[in-house]
Amino acid sequence: MRNRAAVLHAYGAALEVCELELDPPGPGEVLVGVAAAGVCHSDLHLADGHLGAGRHPMVLGHEGAGVVEEAGEGVTHVAAGDPVAFCFVPSCGACGACAAGRRNLCEVAAAHAWAGTMLDGTTRLRFPDWRPVQHFNFVSCFAERCVVPAGSAVPLPDALPLWQAALLGCGVVTAVGAVRNAARVAVGDTVCVIGCGGIGQQLVAAARLAGAGRLIAVERDPAKLELALARGATHAVRVDGASDPVAAVLAVAPGGVDHAFEAVGSPKTIRLAWDVLRSGATATVVGIAPAGVEVALPALELLSEKGIRGSYYGSGDAAGLLASMAEMTAEGRFPIADVVSHTTDLDGIEPAFERLRRGEGARTVALIDEEVAGWTRS
Repeated sequence: MRNRAAVLHAYGAALEVCELELDPPGPGEVLVGVAAAGVCHSDLHLADGHLGAGRHPMVLGHEGAGVVEEAGEGVTHVAAGDPVAFCFVPSCGACGACAAGRRNLCEVAAAHAWAGTMLDGTTRLRFPDWRPVQHFNFVSCFAERCVVPAGSAVPLPDALPLWQAALLGCGVVTAVGAVRNAARVAVGDTVCVIGCGGIGQQLVAAARLAGAGRLIAVERDPAKLELALARGATHAVRVDGASDPVAAVLAVAPGGVDHAFEAVGSPKTIRLAWDVLRSGATATVVGIAPAGVEVALPALELLSEKGIRGSYYGSGDAAGLLASMAEMTAEGRFPIADVVSHTTDLDGIEPAFERLRRGEGARTVALIDEEVAGWTRS
């Protein structure tokens, strides 16, 4: 079938919205009509060539929601008409990582995601002249429709608007999992969140949900700091180039914080996360740094038993966490709507990338089908 999609033809080039051919779902796959898609910094990293060579032409978009149009052979957990959100790691359940409970690190999914294919090693996307187009993390939801593995289609409660559900599959799962599974924030802990964009705002909400005591947001944009305070941060530290953010955090938390979360992906902010830790505490990095970037840390400070670790896609069962957070969001127990600073359509994704490059706004949602997404203009 013909499918309008935003295609990355070359690194650094603007996305082109054009018509592609989309093959029907095979066994164990699902065809979804996309209602809405979040514009994430990970999409921009790939578009700018930060995540390695050879990953184009490709349809980007890995965070979204829609309605099932067709379920392939063997798919029983969803059927035509069901609302779903996308999980971009359809874990196999059998590899070493999955067996160890680290389904987010599924070895089978990782290999095919990097190759830009479906789980059978082929693509469902192609140009009208039959040239193949790669998938981005099995999803490629900057499009009117997408075919995804069955494990990437997570059922949603009917009460949850799809424009909100579109943000569950990356930002919410990444943040809540980092807080719960990687750092294991406990009631009363002091938490610092560095970078309050789309992921950082969800980290603030997740830490508040976990019962953090002092919750310090660090950000250069005053509007993002204001939003972080509204989402539960108790203190705000603005990075303005003149003051010392480490000193500002330590003024709130003498001796250092129990947990620092870095949501930017730069050596400077990763080092900041390290510097604000108390002895024995650990910094958790969820921001994605470009390939080849390295971070320097003071080796002597390892004697204080400070630590640093990464957290990828919730550090556990991403699909299960997505489903539970969908229920919480539908019940009004986890905020999503307030983090959306901009809405657009397929043609507006490139301008959304420009806002990300400038550090403007929290999250942009591309409304592929406003009616199905449940979007109401104010």
